[in-house]
Amino acid sequence: MTYISLFSSSGVGCYGFKQEDFECIATVEIIERRLNVQKYNHKCRYESGYICGDMSKEVTKQSVVSELHKWKRNFNITDLDVLIATPPCQGMSVANHKKKDELNRNSLVVESIKITQQIKPKFFIFENVKTFLNSICTDIDGTNKKIQEAIDNDLSSLYNICYRVLNFKEYGNPSSRTRTLIIGVRKDLVDITPYDFYPQKQKEKTLKETIGHLPPLKTMGEILSTDIYHNFKSYSKNMESWIEDLKEGESAFDNKDPQKRPHSIKNGEIIFNVRKNGDKYTRQYWDKVAPCIHTRNDIMASQNTVHPCDNRVFSIRELMLMMSIPDSFKWSDIPIKELNNLAPDLKSKYLKKEETNIRQSIGEAVPTIIFRQIANKIKQYLNRKDYNIQEITSLIQKENLTDKKKLLNFIKTNTQLNLQTLTKIVEFANTQRESNAAYYTRQDICYNIVKSLPDAKKYETLNILEPSIGVGNFLPTLINKYSTVKNVNIDVVDIDESSLEILWELLKKIEIPDNIKINYINADFLLYSFTKRYDIVVGNPPYKKITGNQKLLSLYKHSAQNKDTNNIFSFFIEKALSIGDIVALIVPKSLINAPEFNTTRKILTNNKIDTIIDFGEKGFKGVKIETICFIADTKHHADKTTVESYITENIRIVRQSYITDEHYPYWLIYRDSLFDNVANKIDFNIFNSYRDRKISKNITAKSGKYRVLKSRNIGNNIIIDIPDYDTYINTLNGLDVAKYINYKKCVLVPNLTYYPRACFLPKNCITDGSVAILTLKDNNIKIDENDLSYYSTEEFTNFYKIARNRGTRSLNIDNNSVFFFGLLKKEIK
Repeated sequence: MTYISLFSSSGVGCYGFKQEDFECIATVEIIERRLNVQKYNHKCRYESGYICGDMSKEVTKQSVVSELHKWKRNFNITDLDVLIATPPCQGMSVANHKKKDELNRNSLVVESIKITQQIKPKFFIFENVKTFLNSICTDIDGTNKKIQEAIDNDLSSLYNICYRVLNFKEYGNPSSRTRTLIIGVRKDLVDITPYDFYPQKQKEKTLKETIGHLPPLKTMGEILSTDIYHNFKSYSKNMESWIEDLKEGESAFDNKDPQKRPHSIKNGEIIFNVRKNGDKYTRQYWDKVAPCIHTRNDIMASQNTVHPCDNRVFSIRELMLMMSIPDSFKWSDIPIKELNNLAPDLKSKYLKKEETNIRQSIGEAVPTIIFRQIANKIKQYLNRKDYNIQEITSLIQKENLTDKKKLLNFIKTNTQLNLQTLTKIVEFANTQRESNAAYYTRQDICYNIVKSLPDAKKYETLNILEPSIGVGNFLPTLINKYSTVKNVNIDVVDIDESSLEILWELLKKIEIPDNIKINYINADFLLYSFTKRYDIVVGNPPYKKITGNQKLLSLYKHSAQNKDTNNIFSFFIEKALSIGDIVALIVPKSLINAPEFNTTRKILTNNKIDTIIDFGEKGFKGVKIETICFIADTKHHADKTTVESYITENIRIVRQSYITDEHYPYWLIYRDSLFDNVANKIDFNIFNSYRDRKISKNITAKSGKYRVLKSRNIGNNIIIDIPDYDTYINTLNGLDVAKYINYKKCVLVPNLTYYPRACFLPKNCITDGSVAILTLKDNNIKIDENDLSYYSTEEFTNFYKIARNRGTRSLNIDNNSVFFFGLLKKEIK
């Protein structure tokens, strides 16, 4: 297990990764004395892994990359596991009153983004101050933007990213520290989300619980004989009266006696200190959580530094405890036992030299326990056992889990399997899986959709509907995202009663906050009468055609606008749009282009389409179907649409009207300037399309009167003869395709390909379903071989990929897609 740490200071936070047995490949720190502390703790295996340098310099970045290559060579590492970046925050910190050169400092954030792009670790962790995300940086493209926007623009195509502002006191650290914690998980790591790696909420500890066991220090300059780091930091004796009478929570600025208020004397005149922050010279509370530790924790004039009863600032040991730094952490290459045995004057000499560096390092650190928790969770993931389909199927057979009672008991009693594995088992144990078109939706897919839903802060009460819940794959991410909303009502619907029973048991495996109520509805979503409107409708409806049950199909179509389809997901879309403000559904990619969904697309286009995610075939492992997700806003007008592609690993924002342009027969989610440049050269909508799907091996032979052309026979203005591939037929009786026999100017193009080519239909030939027959809509148009040769050019091929939305299975040439087989305009010819 490996990691790289950037802007690592003395390595206090990263020590948590060492505790969890991670190997540090490279650590970068610009201040040498702090880098030395990391060496004392044996952070890196190789001396060259300690890099003292500026991350904005190319030589420093190359040193990092060089170390990674060394580990790849020496240890056969293919990927870095974790990249940690905690760039300097002076440009953003509220504690810093002199924010000069903010953009220059924040450019170090951009350097973190760049090296993440270059190295592509499995996980990245960025940590910084509370105001981090809304601070401005100069992004890679040279424009100034908010840091969150820069991270999203540059990294979200490769990573699922979560942004959280947490007070670490609620997550195991015994002092207050409100920070931004960003976790990115590479998208090829399936069935996990960034939520899975955040530290756990824990009971807060008071200051007394944290440091109350340490002996008091009453004498100026006192150092505990058994612990050199439990020391009384000296200060000017005249200041002692300022704090000696203070009770917990009181400030020296509030002393009734003016002589006891913070001041200086110049030319015999008292000059009172300016009270910039109310927490200076303030005695802390024993029974409250320890305050935030700042870099200037060595003086009373800093924030919240005065001990609850002793007249001093906190000792180094107290600060270490407050920042969850373990005793095993070393601040020196001299063993702690030797330091404790030094003579008092030598102890003082040591502290005089090292104390400032130690205190500042503590003040700017990430609490060790925070990174340790993250490291532990990443370790669990990297070492976890993933059950493949074969193993799951074997387990189902062994335990007879197709029996519902046995499956329920298995879920109740099985504690070693995680929720993801259990839900996979439930899916494959479902004997009605195929008939109900119920497929497992991975957690990473769910996260990528849920993260694009409206923020929690928008709602006080939130109503969510999952119209085909299955085993509840969306629920963990929805619960995480909306855990801070005051009231969340989630209605879950499923036609299968046993699915709801199983879901009930599965949800016992996760912690559901008190603010979230889940209501179970056993019904057919399309026929159920909902009595309220929902803020969000989200889910993965079934994809199947109603074929045998005409009565049910009639009921579905009764209230549907699109009556050209019998695919159930289209009806789900319409109903969801009618009862939801925000609708986010995973559906087949054929929605984008198939003629049977022309009406459905028009309905969707009348709404604001916020997001389209093209999963291609990467959405459902083992299921040969391309899918997309759309997120539609039914309350607002069309504006910009975010288009994300798992195929191109790219995210872009475009005008909705640009990709849903009515000049074209369907949506073009990859439309760009290349497409437009070619489109301007072509006259479209020239042909009708026809394919015969009845000709099969059963009626063809190796010889015969009529040749049956298939896709591989079609070349650029040529018919290709292929041994043992060509087939023939002796009679055309009963074949609809016979109407094209010896028809003049029939153009043949292969179906289901990204490499279009065309030729004319030869005499005494017909085609099977792998070839589309194109006929001119206007017989007055003249077309020749020069026109057809254009289809096999590189220019048209690249254009055609965009025109077909980079599909892999949705490539049938039909009366929509044939539109794009146009003819070059005469002036261009």
